[in-house]
Amino acid sequence: MNAQTFAPPPLVVQNFRIEGASMEPNLHDGQFLIINKFVYQSAKPQRGDVVVFRYPPDPARDFIKRVIALPGDRVVVAHGRVMVNGAWLDEPYPLNPGSYSFEQAIVGADELFVLGDNRNYSSDSHTWGMLPFENVIGKAWLSYWPPDFFGWVQEYSYAAAP
Repeated sequence: MNAQTFAPPPLVVQNFRIEGASMEPNLHDGQFLIINKFVYQSAKPQRGDVVVFRYPPDPARDFIKRVIALPGDRVVVAHGRVMVNGAWLDEPYPLNPGSYSFEQAIVGADELFVLGDNRNYSSDSHTWGMLPFENVIGKAWLSYWPPDFFGWVQEYSYAAAP
């Protein structure tokens, strides 16, 4: 038996380099991640997952954001605070909660509402709308470079969103 026997197929994982500060303070410009492309074959994204996707306005570019709301959810952003299904989310991670508002919208079937953790410096669902699920490449899984940031990508569960 050789090492290739245990190597994952290339369609299962993908490298991703973060560009920009939209996910600060959790993920940083120039940081390298491994993306799990297989996980959403058997499960749907959950609130708090960090996903890599083809940017809807320009599908040749890949972006990374956090899933905030799922199909059927009602989402509102008011003065930087996020409400899903009538409950404010307890979000411990945003560097900058944002100074914008987003009127109530209902996430459509096969769509997600995603936001960057550094809200005022992120092009995300508050600017270009819902993310079609077909654009999702995979889930951010492991940070491997630089070595100081080695570890699993932090995800969150939102107790406030029923």
